[in-house]
Amino acid sequence: MDRAYEDAQTRALAINHGFNAVVPSKKNRKEPWAYDKVLYKQHNEIERYFLRLKRFRKVFTRYDKLDSIFLSVIMLAMIFDALFM
Repeated sequence: MDRAYEDAQTRALAINHGFNAVVPSKKNRKEPWAYDKVLYKQHNEIERYFLRLKRFRKVFTRYDKLDSIFLSVIMLAMIFDALFM
């Protein structure tokens, strides 16, 4: 969930399914709700990590037919990311 998809229905749907909606309300909302700023900053770190993984062409295009091979390619990309970046 991101700030662009922020509305009362989406937030209620996420909470009803057991998710913690950690997204700030839009700036033009009359009654803004509270959110955890530390968790929202970690959200940004996770998004940047997925963008780094998508730099690997094989992860981005997903040519592999088997899920197990695709998972191993993702693991390999994570190892390369940890070692060389």
